[in-house]
Amino acid sequence: MIKVRALSRFMATIISNSPEETHALGKSWAAEAEPGWVIGLEGDLGAGKTQLVKGIARGLGITEPVTSPTFTLVCEYEGKLPLHHLDFYRLENDEQILAAGLEPYFTPEGITVIEWINRWTGPRPTHYRHVLITQTGETERHIEYEDSST
Repeated sequence: MIKVRALSRFMATIISNSPEETHALGKSWAAEAEPGWVIGLEGDLGAGKTQLVKGIARGLGITEPVTSPTFTLVCEYEGKLPLHHLDFYRLENDEQILAAGLEPYFTPEGITVIEWINRWTGPRPTHYRHVLITQTGETERHIEYEDSST
């Protein structure tokens, strides 16, 4: 069972006790997603970032396998809304992100999810959800998120 503790109108902490619960959270976010939404994920290796993206993909009706784009930088999927899955792990700073041509994904026609968003220090996208996933046990994760619009 996912436990939600609201911190304010735009912030919440969720405790996930399994990969399946993290996946379910992603599916629930897909149900409320709108074009132009960007989700930035932060967390250690193995924290569950890609598991969350898999849930978002399933919630958008995407049936193909979802993998982390660590070496390709971008994976694109077609569903109810297009899903752009980016991974900044191999990039060190804003200059490398811009040089890779990834800036257009900050204003998507569909949804963009970016793993290792902490590598980007530039301006946040217009409709943005920042997510911090912390591994607190073998399968338990604390998932903190904050929504903002500019």
